[in-house]
Amino acid sequence: MGTMSSVVEMKIDAFLSFNHLLKPKRSFTTTKLSSRFTFHDHNKKQTCKFKIRSQVGAEKQTASVDSRVKDIVWPSPDDEIVFWNKEFPHWDVSQQAPAEIEKDSDLMHIIHVTAEMAPIAKVGGLGDVVTGLARACLSRAHKVDIMLPFYECIQREQISELELITTYESYHDGNWVPTNAYRGVVSGVPVIFIQPSNQFFKGQSVYGGSYNELEAYLYFSRACLEWMQVTGTQPDIIHIHEWQTGSLPLLYWDMYHYLSLKKPRIVLTIHNMEHYGECRKEELSKCGLDGSIYATLDKAVDDRTIGHNPERLSLLKGGIVYSNAVITVSPTYLKETLCSGWLASTLIINRDKYYGVLNGIDTAMWNPATDVFLPSKFNARNTEGKKICKYYVQRGLGLILKGTLASKLINEMENKVPLVVCITRLVAQKGLHLITHAIKQVEELGGQMIVLGKASDGRVQTEFEGLANLHNQGPSIRILLTYSEELSHMLYAAADMVLVPSIYEPCGLAQMIGMRYGAIPVVRKTGGLADTVVDMDDQLHHETANGFVFEGIDEGSLNWALDRAFSFYREKPEEWNTIIQKVMEIDNSWNNTAGKYIDIYNSVRVRC
Repeated sequence: MGTMSSVVEMKIDAFLSFNHLLKPKRSFTTTKLSSRFTFHDHNKKQTCKFKIRSQVGAEKQTASVDSRVKDIVWPSPDDEIVFWNKEFPHWDVSQQAPAEIEKDSDLMHIIHVTAEMAPIAKVGGLGDVVTGLARACLSRAHKVDIMLPFYECIQREQISELELITTYESYHDGNWVPTNAYRGVVSGVPVIFIQPSNQFFKGQSVYGGSYNELEAYLYFSRACLEWMQVTGTQPDIIHIHEWQTGSLPLLYWDMYHYLSLKKPRIVLTIHNMEHYGECRKEELSKCGLDGSIYATLDKAVDDRTIGHNPERLSLLKGGIVYSNAVITVSPTYLKETLCSGWLASTLIINRDKYYGVLNGIDTAMWNPATDVFLPSKFNARNTEGKKICKYYVQRGLGLILKGTLASKLINEMENKVPLVVCITRLVAQKGLHLITHAIKQVEELGGQMIVLGKASDGRVQTEFEGLANLHNQGPSIRILLTYSEELSHMLYAAADMVLVPSIYEPCGLAQMIGMRYGAIPVVRKTGGLADTVVDMDDQLHHETANGFVFEGIDEGSLNWALDRAFSFYREKPEEWNTIIQKVMEIDNSWNNTAGKYIDIYNSVRVRC
């Protein structure tokens, strides 16, 4: 068999040396059929046909990997500093805004009022959405500001050009609270930070401080309007987000619009309908409104408490009623919210101003071709770097044997052990029972899985700590109960599949970010997941198929999706690589979505 024989022997050696991680060695013989070969497994009496790359092709691929890996310092789980906490080069995403985006001619001033912003005050997807949408509108030449509480936990070194711009007072609970407003720039977006002189927003995290959060956000909502009045700022659009700023439309229309703020119109985005902003009438009154006025069915009373003593208010419902436009974050979630949940009747009444607009992702922040957190960059046309990222993460987390020659293993391992990644908040909405089941199922299927996330509920945290103690020293599973922006970038780049088994998911960013980094989504069909992932076996939509979808909330449904994904990965490697390229080229950018938001802004703005 000459030269080709040595290539075959090398391939078989590599196959056996890697497979010993999973199974005992078996006895094989090979038969040459042109450039195709046949494995005869004498242990199981099975035959497996496969095609060998030519020696020249194999040498080129090895040389390509060799050139990329020679300067990489490979991490180890024994390192004193974990690999995602090392120093990374400065990354100014504001310099990477796409230059080819067409500028809008009819420009406006938009102010976002929000409790979160990525990366400086990020807890979930809300922070990503606010920053991404703001950057997209800026790139279209609109004037955009973000107003954010100046949380004590914010790292000031992440803010450029920070300066005190206004000292003023804002009302709360019978007192005028001395307040500072700072201006800075984060990820290319101008940000106005509101800092009260009292205890609000102090603590080591965005949420969960020792202060009353409801009162703090009531204060913040009024303080933002007060700042606009004091400074004479009249934006076209005040864009509020979630229940935390739900009192702002009430304050605007029933107070500040009668004072000096005449021009702004209010747009509310609901990112998750499960958080209502429950509020007593007396609590709402602390921001200067008469809370009892809003305790009616057509304003802000919480429908579930009608007839109870006391009845309660919902800041989210009040925001829906008093805003000029209401947006939720995917077309499917809009349909779901009109059909279920106690707010459905309010949304139906306000249907003519209710829109479903799919979120986007910031393709400058999430770009494997420029991502400073990755050990090797890659793109849809050249995915060699993705293999290196996978190996890097596996080495750093102890999922690969020490001392293995990197370039050889990287070349030979890609079709053997699928790596599944799940990056999520560990809350019931995200399908906790399906995540814990997936850990077992992936291990049984001979794959590897990494879970990255934190739980706010102590019982959930304890459960996952137990799973981590059980699995984290083994060969297949890593459960990392933390959040790291740097590590999340690395995991998306390393993943073969990204798992999103949510019980409900208003939009979901993980599946879109995963695809951007060449990870194939395995998702439950709900909300924005249904809008962005089409099943590989969907014959009616074969051209847009890009993942594996299941519908039930039971373990069997998840098994069906994982089994199909693993089989496809192992049995159709060339097609799998084609799908990687395909999903990386899908345009889930904010540029697509921002135009829809701007259309809504224009539909409600006042033109002077």
